[in-house]
Formats: sequence, structure tokens, C-alpha cells
Amino acid sequence: MDLQGKVAVVTGSGRGLGLAYARALAAAGASVVVNDVDADVVDEAVGTITAAGGRATGVVAAVGDSEAAEQLTEAAVREFGRLDVLVTNAGILRDRVLWKMTDDDFDSVVKVHLRGTFTCARAAAVRMREQGEGGRLILISSPAGQRGNFGQTNYAAAKAGIVAMARTWAMELGRAGITVNAVVPVAATEMTRTIPAFAPAIEEAERTGTPLPDWLRKDEGLGTVEDVAGLITFLASDGAKDVTGQAIGIGGDRLALWAHPKEGAVAFADGGWSADAIGERWHDGVGAEPETYGIPAPTAPGA
Repeated sequence: MDLQGKVAVVTGSGRGLGLAYARALAAAGASVVVNDVDADVVDEAVGTITAAGGRATGVVAAVGDSEAAEQLTEAAVREFGRLDVLVTNAGILRDRVLWKMTDDDFDSVVKVHLRGTFTCARAAAVRMREQGEGGRLILISSPAGQRGNFGQTNYAAAKAGIVAMARTWAMELGRAGITVNAVVPVAATEMTRTIPAFAPAIEEAERTGTPLPDWLRKDEGLGTVEDVAGLITFLASDGAKDVTGQAIGIGGDRLALWAHPKEGAVAFADGGWSADAIGERWHDGVGAEPETYGIPAPTAPGA
């Protein structure tokens, strides 16, 4: 994929998945604006990209407010003359079960993930529409947003909202040639290596330098952060000009298209449904095969 001449902003790109995205975009020829809240991390990330022959600049800002979004867009235009791609990756975790989650736990996660995606996408969309040459909004979601996850009310809600925004913005920005997609990544990061079923395999792979086992790469769709980056580069390219409004999963050896929410079982009653009628027919009708919820617990072979 050739991204020569394109300019990308990647939020939360000082380390982990975000850094992998920024490095992949730069390797394909894009100029990249790196973002993190830690100045030293930003400088190091920019250094690794430029040392590899890429073009990058850094912005130290906490994503969430409009001011940070404008700062990122302005940096792209000031340093590289335009903005073509936005990847909204910045995020934090404040995991608590519902009855222990504080207002601050909820608000801080929603501010970075959901409001940060909104403010950055709005600023980028304004600039892209002014340029009149289309663009790419690539919004990072999570399996938690698709299925829910224990202890992650705030995170799951924000990530689900991000997919909903992607589908909405795909309609609103289509005439401007701006595509909008949500990416649902799974990779070995500081967060996933704390999962008991994953930890031993990740630690072994890191210690020996060998690939993760097939049951992780294929069955669980879990690989390295670099395994995810190819999808970001593809979506940023001209080859994806007709791909929009989608939620796309990637990790390890697995690439998947998440289905849109849709009606499953349906039943009809002449004149409508009373509570009693629903109760009488629920278990043998639309509720006979209830939908699953939550991210399935991974199980290693032989466990």
C-alpha cells in the first residue's frame, strides 16, 4: 500500500497498538502526527519513526476536549500541509463492577474514548471537507463494545458508541468522499497479558522469540500489535475507498467482519402484545434461543 503524500494523525500512538499503527502508516509513506500525554514517550515514538526513514512530528495532549482535537489537526496542517487520515486510538481503563464504579471512573473513560473520538473526528472532518479530496476516519473499538465485558461498563459503553458513530458518520460524510470504519483489534498488549489464559503463552513467546501458538492466533485471533497494523494501512489507502460503515475485527491470523445488530427471532400477535401474552409465549417463541453476551473465556488446548 502506497501512502506517499498522505498525512495521518494517530491519537494515543506513543506506545502499544497506537505506535504500531503510526509506524505502519509511516512505513507505507504517510507523514504521521504522533500523540500521547507523556512528552518523553512522544519523543521516543517520533524518533523510532524518523530513524526508520519516516516523517513524523509529535503532539503532547490529553484527548477528549475540543482544544486537543484542534491542536492535533493544526499540527498536521502546519507540519505537513494537510490531513488525510485520522486514527482514534487513545484510551484509558478504569475497570470496576457496576456497584463499585464511581462517577469519575465512568466519566474519565467515556471522555477519552467516546468524546475524544467525537471531538477528533469532528475536527478532522471539517478539515477534510475543506480540502475537498476525501479522507479516512478509522475509529478503534473493542470486542468489549460488541459483546460486553465484566467490570467494563464504561469501556464497553464507549466502544459500542464508537461503532455506532462510525456507521452514522459513514452516511453523513459519504458525499464528501470520507470513509469511516471501526476497527475491533485483539493483540498481546499490557492489558491482554494480564488475562490468565493468555499470560503463559505470551510470556513464553516473548522469552523464546517464537510465534504465539496457533490456538491463540487462529481460535482467539490474538497476535502481536504488528498483526493489527496492516488493516489500518489498508483502510487508509486508496484501495479502501469503497469500504465504509463497517466494523472490522483483526488479530493474529484472523480477519473478520462484525455483523450489524439486527433482529433475530420475530413473532407477531394480532392487535399487539400484552404482558401476559409475552409471558405465555416468550420461552417457546422469540426467547427460545437467547443471544449470548460477554467475551467468551479463552481456553488453551488440554486445559
